[in-house]
Amino acid sequence: MVKRSDGTESPILEEQESANSEKPKQVKYGELVILGYNGFLPQGDRGRRRSKFVFCKRQVANGVKRLRHYVVRTPHSTQAILDATQHSISYTLSRNHAVIVEYTNDEDTDMFQIGRSSEAPIDFVVMDTIAGDKTGDTRVNQSTISRFACRILCDRNNPKIARIYAAGFDTSRNIFLGEKSLKWQENGREIDGCTTNGVLIMHPGGSFYGGEAKYGCWLETSVGGGIFSLRESRSAQQRGQVVEEVTNVLQDGTLIDLCGATLLWRSAEGLSKTPNKRDLEREVDEINAGRPQCPVGLNTLVIPRRVSPNENQQQPYVYLNCGHVQGLHDWGQDRDTGSRKCPICLEVGPVVKVFMGLEPAFYVDSGPPSFAFNPCGHMATEKTVKYWANVPIPHGTNGFHAVCPFCASPLLGSPGYVKLIFQDNVD
Repeated sequence: MVKRSDGTESPILEEQESANSEKPKQVKYGELVILGYNGFLPQGDRGRRRSKFVFCKRQVANGVKRLRHYVVRTPHSTQAILDATQHSISYTLSRNHAVIVEYTNDEDTDMFQIGRSSEAPIDFVVMDTIAGDKTGDTRVNQSTISRFACRILCDRNNPKIARIYAAGFDTSRNIFLGEKSLKWQENGREIDGCTTNGVLIMHPGGSFYGGEAKYGCWLETSVGGGIFSLRESRSAQQRGQVVEEVTNVLQDGTLIDLCGATLLWRSAEGLSKTPNKRDLEREVDEINAGRPQCPVGLNTLVIPRRVSPNENQQQPYVYLNCGHVQGLHDWGQDRDTGSRKCPICLEVGPVVKVFMGLEPAFYVDSGPPSFAFNPCGHMATEKTVKYWANVPIPHGTNGFHAVCPFCASPLLGSPGYVKLIFQDNVD
C-alpha cells in the first residue's frame, strides 16, 4: 500500500507487488483498462495516470455506506458538509431547500474513485482519449470527463462483487449536486440523481472470455447506484426509465463510459483465463518465425511489438480491401489518392502498417492474431476482432460507433476488419 497526502491508502500495482516475493499475495478484485491504449500511455505510465489500474484489497477498509438523510435550508453551512471527516452527498433542490445524505464507514467494502482530477481522493486519473496512434499532442481544450467521475466499492468478503456509482467524493469528502443537475425524490423518501454527462455502463451478454461474448445494452448508473435507460441526450434533464432487472454490480467485460473515455472492467477470475502479454508476444514470434515475405521486394517482414515513427524495410503493411500482407513499395500506387493496387489480387484500396494488439484485457479468446482492424491495422484473434467490431462505443452527446480497442480509431467500412493473408513459410 502507498500512503497519500490525505492519509488514505492506494493499492500498488501487481507489477510492483511481484518485485518483492516475500510479501503475502494481495487479494485482487480486478482491473480497469482504458480503451484506446495498447498496454501503455504514450508518455509512460506514471503514478495514478496509466492505461490500466489494478484493484487490490486494501489493508484497511475505506468504504462507506448510506446512513441517513435530512432536509436543510443552507447546505453549505451544514455540519456534515463542513466536517472533512464526514462523507456526505448534498442534493440542492432549490435556493433554500436541499437534502443531505450522510454516509458512515463500512468495514466490509473498499472504495476506489476514478476521475479527471489529480487530487488525492482519486485513485485512477483518467483523461480524454484521443483516437489514433497518439504520437503528438493528446490534450483536449475542454474535457467532458468529470473531475470526480465515479466510485467503485468492492466487497472485502466476496472479492467477486464490485459495484459502481456515479460521482466521487472530493477532498472534503463531499459530493454536490447543484440546483441545475438531474435529481429526483419519490414520495419524500430516497433521493437520487445523475451527474451532468452521466456514467454509462454496458454489461456483456454471456461470458466475456471464451469466444462467445456478445455486446449488451448501454444503461446509466446514478449517484445512488440505480440503473436507468439512457436519457434522450447525454446531459438531458429527464432521467431514463428504471431498469429493475439489471444491477450496478460489475461483470467481467463490463464497459464504463465517462463521456470522453471508455473503460473496460476485467474481473480477477476472468483475467486468470485470459492470455497474458507474454502469450501474445509468443504469437507474434511464431508469425515472424514463418519468415513472411513481401512478394514485390522479396524481403522478410517482421511484425513489431510497438508503434515506431521510423520507416523500417521489414515493417509489414496490409491491404485493407483484400488482407494481403506485404512490405512498403511503390508498385501500383496512385499518387493522387494514396490508394494502391495489390500486386497479388489487383484489388485497389488503402494500406496501413500492421501492429500487434498487446493489451491482453481486450481479448475474448486465445489463438493466432489472424485478423486486423480497419483502418488502424491492429492485429488480434478472429473472435476478438469480431466482438469489438460490433460493440457501439458512445461518441458525443448521443452517438455511437465501433472502435479499435487498442487505439480507439473508429472502424471503417463493413465489417470493419480484414482477414490477414501472409506469404510465409515459403522456404
